[in-house]
Amino acid sequence: MKIFLPLILATLLTPFSALAMGPWQDACTGQTPCEIGARSYHVLPPDGWDGETRMPVLLHFHGWQRQGTLIVRHQRIASATRRRGVLLVAPNGMNRSWDFRRAGSPDVAFARAVLEEVRETWPVIDSQIYVSGYSWGSNMAWRFACEDGEDIAALLAISGTLPQSGNCTTAPGEVRQVYGLNDEVLDFPYGPGGDTEYPVALWRAKMGCGAGRVQEPWNARDFLTFQRTTWACDSGRVSLDIHPGGHFIPHGWIARQLDEMMGLPPSYP
Repeated sequence: MKIFLPLILATLLTPFSALAMGPWQDACTGQTPCEIGARSYHVLPPDGWDGETRMPVLLHFHGWQRQGTLIVRHQRIASATRRRGVLLVAPNGMNRSWDFRRAGSPDVAFARAVLEEVRETWPVIDSQIYVSGYSWGSNMAWRFACEDGEDIAALLAISGTLPQSGNCTTAPGEVRQVYGLNDEVLDFPYGPGGDTEYPVALWRAKMGCGAGRVQEPWNARDFLTFQRTTWACDSGRVSLDIHPGGHFIPHGWIARQLDEMMGLPPSYP
């Protein structure tokens, strides 16, 4: 009996152990794409994840002519999520681009399908779903938040917007935008009279924001300083970081936003 007891116990415990592991144990990660219909996306879990703890999610839309393979190894994106316990999700755009210009874009439905599949596969924190994007990916992140953003905790938009005269049916809980005044790819969207607060005018109107408050300048690297303005709103909060540079993902910007929203000490990267 002593000989067979360990075998019996192992047999009884195996299904419960597998159940505890969850469907994510067989999931695609990193450079291996996850197929969903005729399309795909990439997923990168954080460093040292124990396989059980629920995670915030950063759904990031890549820039023009890029793919999720770049995002899950990007030093200014993946390094930030990996070190903060955040699950990084990177959808792949059709023809390496996004359909963001019009309402009813099929890419909104695609992104929603990706997010729902991730929720079914990985243990995530539903109240901490962050959506981000760079350049055309930022435009797409705006479109997603504008049409299907009710469960999005925050929009993190980098060097890209939608026309501020448009209308949005939904809004995220918070908006954080960064833009370079010398952007020569997607020009800084100055408002009337050279208004530098105009890049978030649509959200300020949608979310019922009051007067803006200029915060102390900050930086993650000495060579690039941000001037931040914040708005308290009837529903949520809006912030805009302006810097003197051009069209790029600033060092430490995504990391800083995650630290602030998750209540972590600011660090880099």
